[in-house]
Amino acid sequence: MPPAEEASGVPPQAPALPPGHALYQMAMGHFVPRALALAVKLGLADLLKDGPRSSRDLAAATQTHTPSLARVARLLASVGVFAELPDGTFALTPLGEPLRADAPGSVRALVLLFAGVEGQDAWKDLEYCVRTGDPSFRRTEPGTDPYTLMARSPELTALFDQAMATFAPWTAAAVAAAIDFSAFGRVVDVGGGNGTLLIGILKAYPGLAGVVFDQPHAAARAREQVAAAGLAGRCEVLAGSFFDEVPCGADAYLLSHVLVDWDNERAAAILRNCRAAMPRHGQVLILEEVYPARVDLSDACRDAAAIDVLMLVCTGGRQRSEEEFRGLLAASGFRLSRLVPTAAGLSVVQGEPA
Repeated sequence: MPPAEEASGVPPQAPALPPGHALYQMAMGHFVPRALALAVKLGLADLLKDGPRSSRDLAAATQTHTPSLARVARLLASVGVFAELPDGTFALTPLGEPLRADAPGSVRALVLLFAGVEGQDAWKDLEYCVRTGDPSFRRTEPGTDPYTLMARSPELTALFDQAMATFAPWTAAAVAAAIDFSAFGRVVDVGGGNGTLLIGILKAYPGLAGVVFDQPHAAARAREQVAAAGLAGRCEVLAGSFFDEVPCGADAYLLSHVLVDWDNERAAAILRNCRAAMPRHGQVLILEEVYPARVDLSDACRDAAAIDVLMLVCTGGRQRSEEEFRGLLAASGFRLSRLVPTAAGLSVVQGEPA
C-alpha cells in the first residue's frame, strides 16, 4: 500500500539533512559564487550560446588550463548552470542563459559585482565590521564613503551602474503597476543611475514628465539612454549630489535602492533635501525591500538578511523594517502614508510632508 502522502497526491518530502551535514553545506556556500564569477569573466556562456563545446575548445578560447577549466565547469554543471553531456562536452542551460552578455535581461554585471573578487574581498573584514559597526573600507580609508571610493575605478563604477540597471526594468514594471503615476505631473528619480527605471515608468505613463538626477558620470550615461528611448522631450537629466540639493518643484521624488546604502544620518539628509525641494502636495516614493519584523526560514527573509549584512560590510547602510522607515521619515519631515508591496519583491514606501 502506498504511503499516505503518495495516496493523497502530495509528494513525499526529502528527509532533512543532519545538522552537521547541513552546516557543512553552508560552509561551502561561497564555492559556487566564485566559480560563477569566473565563468562570467571568461565568457563561458557566450562561448556556449551556439551549442555544446568541449573543455579543450573552451580552454583554447579562454587561454586556460583544460583539465582545471573542466573541473570548474563541472561544479557549475552540478548546480544546473551548465550541462555535462554524455560525450563530455558542456552545454548552456536555460538557467545559464542570462549569463550571456547579449542575453535579454543579462545578469552578467550583477554576478561580477556580487561574486567578483572586489565584492568578495570585502567580506574578509566581517569581524572588523561587527566589532566596530563600520563597513570594510573604513579599516583602511576612514574618511571616505563607498561612492567616492568606487569613483577611483572607472571600471568598477561602470560595473556598478550596469548591475543596478539590471534591476531597473523589473522595478519599473512592478512599480508602474502598483502606483498610479497619472496622479503626478513631474517625477524626479533621485540617484537614478542611467535612467532605466524612469524610462520604464515614463513609457507606461505617456502624460508624465521626469528628471533623472545623479552624479555627473551617471548622468552622462542617462542622457544617452533617454535620447535612445525617444524621451528627451519629456525627461531632463541633471547632475549633482543628493547630499547638497535635488531638483525643485516635482510632484514625486523616487528613491530606488538609494537609502539602503546609507546610515540613518545620511539617509535622513537625502530625505530632508527632497522635502525642501518639493511642494506641499509632494510625495516621496522609496523603492526598497522592507525588512520583515521577524526573520523566518523563507527565501524573502534570507534575501533581506543577506542584503542587510552586505550593506554592513560594503556601504555602511542597512535594510529597514516598516517601523524603521516610519521613524526615518518622521525625522526628515515626512509621515509614512502607505506601504505598497509590488510583484518585484520590493515595496513602495510612500511618504508625504508632515
